[in-house]
Amino acid sequence: MAPPHSLAAAALAATTAAIVLSSLLYKRKCGRLAARVQELEAAVAAAGEKAASERRGRVRAQQSLRKALSEQEPRSDEARPPKAAAAPASYPMAPIGTVQSCFSTRNGTPRQPLVVTLARATVALDPARVPAAALEGLASYSHCWIIYIFHLNTDLDKMWKDPARSKLKAKVRVPRLKGGRMGVLATRSPHRPNPIGLSVAKVEAVDGHAVLLSGVDLVDGTPVLDMKPYLPYSDSVKGAAVPSWLEVDGALGVESIHFSEHFISVLPTCWMDAKQSLYASADEFQDLIKQVLSWDIRSISQRIRPHQVNTQGNADDHCSEEADEDHEGRACSGVVYHLHLEGIDVSYRIDQGSNIVVGDSTLLPGAMGNQNRHGYSAWRDKLGSGIL
Repeated sequence: MAPPHSLAAAALAATTAAIVLSSLLYKRKCGRLAARVQELEAAVAAAGEKAASERRGRVRAQQSLRKALSEQEPRSDEARPPKAAAAPASYPMAPIGTVQSCFSTRNGTPRQPLVVTLARATVALDPARVPAAALEGLASYSHCWIIYIFHLNTDLDKMWKDPARSKLKAKVRVPRLKGGRMGVLATRSPHRPNPIGLSVAKVEAVDGHAVLLSGVDLVDGTPVLDMKPYLPYSDSVKGAAVPSWLEVDGALGVESIHFSEHFISVLPTCWMDAKQSLYASADEFQDLIKQVLSWDIRSISQRIRPHQVNTQGNADDHCSEEADEDHEGRACSGVVYHLHLEGIDVSYRIDQGSNIVVGDSTLLPGAMGNQNRHGYSAWRDKLGSGIL
């Protein structure tokens, strides 16, 4: 018979082995769980990145197209100019920043700058391209020019993917001419030989890589190519003449705007739920709505063929820029139209006398949370003097 101390040692060894084995099994299980957690975290991160890339994808694709076009060699059947007169086929440019605007879609975005004084936007510059020092001194100017891309043009992809087949429309229909045509270079139409826009806005504040503007006519997500200060002594032309059809007062105005009791009761809740708003209160936001709707924002085709805009889809599909230059017609008070501002869907009706009744407001899907936006709270300290 083995001595007792030998049995105790054997038992201790067996217990130790069992503990070691159990520890190894536990560590292996923990390792598998940790790997699974990492997989799930990676999946969540990938889903988030996919959602973000869908928002940025259009601009990236267009940048790639511009780069590809700039590198294209001329075809052999094309006439080649003499080397002395040769010039680059294109001038590739990349945006220096993006507009974060109160206007979620083209529908409702003012046709001209400064006509809606409460219309606000933040130009968020890309720190990788533009250092904050580049904005030093801009706050001393009251206004600035913004040069940008009409990135929501329906013919933009065709223009860059196959420019040979993208024919320029020499004339476009003009809203003020009730569908009459005018040379594209004699209008402010966004459908231009090059989809470049020029707008002036009031400089409210500058903070780091961001500039707060008011009086804008820029839709959310607009790529910005450049910004320049407005110089009254050279940019304001005394005695400048315009065609007589532009001198008609109230050509696109409405007669009256009325807010229903239901709208007034639900707006504060919607405004509170819409995060990162550029407006200090629901009352101020209601003033913005009134300013926007004081101009008939419907396309002329909507006036002659009223229809209900699908709030779940893209309102731009019902208000293309070319449709905006179509035929004059009568309004139908039974049709509900929609205006998307600051992530809020504002519904309204308009009768044949151009009298508007704003009936309801609801929060749009996804309006709860773009934390990268510069809301009013981000500008409050800069605007302590009550500029807004």
